[in-house]
Amino acid sequence: MGLVFLAIGVWAFGYWLNHKLANGSMRDTRAVKLAVPAIFGITIIVMWELLVRGLEVPSVILPPPSAIAVKFAQSLDILWVDFVQTFVKGALSGYIIGCGSAFIVAILIDRSPFLQQGLLPVGNFIAALPIVGTAPILVMWFGFDWQSKAAVVVAMVFFPMLVNTVQGLAATDQMQRDQIDTWSASYWQALIKLRLPAAMPAVFNGLKIATTLALIGAIVAEFFGSPIKGMGFRISTEVGKLGLDMVWAEITVAALAGSAFYGTVAMIEKGMTFWHPSQRK
Repeated sequence: MGLVFLAIGVWAFGYWLNHKLANGSMRDTRAVKLAVPAIFGITIIVMWELLVRGLEVPSVILPPPSAIAVKFAQSLDILWVDFVQTFVKGALSGYIIGCGSAFIVAILIDRSPFLQQGLLPVGNFIAALPIVGTAPILVMWFGFDWQSKAAVVVAMVFFPMLVNTVQGLAATDQMQRDQIDTWSASYWQALIKLRLPAAMPAVFNGLKIATTLALIGAIVAEFFGSPIKGMGFRISTEVGKLGLDMVWAEITVAALAGSAFYGTVAMIEKGMTFWHPSQRK
């Protein structure tokens, strides 16, 4: 039980340290903002290691982080092939196609009241369909390679991106629209000069939501058919063989890829919407 008490002590120290940093005089500095989540994550990993070993949890239920790290280091070539298949080919291609087409359709909807009343309700209905029901159908339609995974991703990201963009294009108030009308601006001039810049926060909100949906959709789609590579394929096969260390290694890759993807979009948003009140200090 010594390891269990040590885990409790690690948690107490991590809590005390984070509390001091988060409430100290330097809490608004970049170093503290980076240190607090880093300390929190390290504390969770150390507690995980100590509790699993102290309570003698079988590795087929929950392996310790050290075993996962060893498996990760030993399987870099497999993890890389799975990453390329799932993220680069499936998730990223579907993300680009889905978000790009949703942005174009949102502009068409903005131009047409008929599409506003007819397409958006249908889109909300389709967005509510469960992925476990639509993924097998799309896999049968587009085959077992990455194209079917990209199709699932398109179906998942299209309507969240569409709804956010349509709402963003309607974000300008009446005074702003009247002002640009007094300058005899055409629809496209008003769109480029006023409405698209005003819509950028909502557009990037849709893009950030789609980053997580894209990776989830690609991994889940691989459960229903895939070549002998990919994160979803590897997770499903390793679970059948009780290889939980490899499963957690794949989960680690997915978590790192998803976090980096989201962070990249957030950095682009910060650079493009620096003028927005949410980005100003």
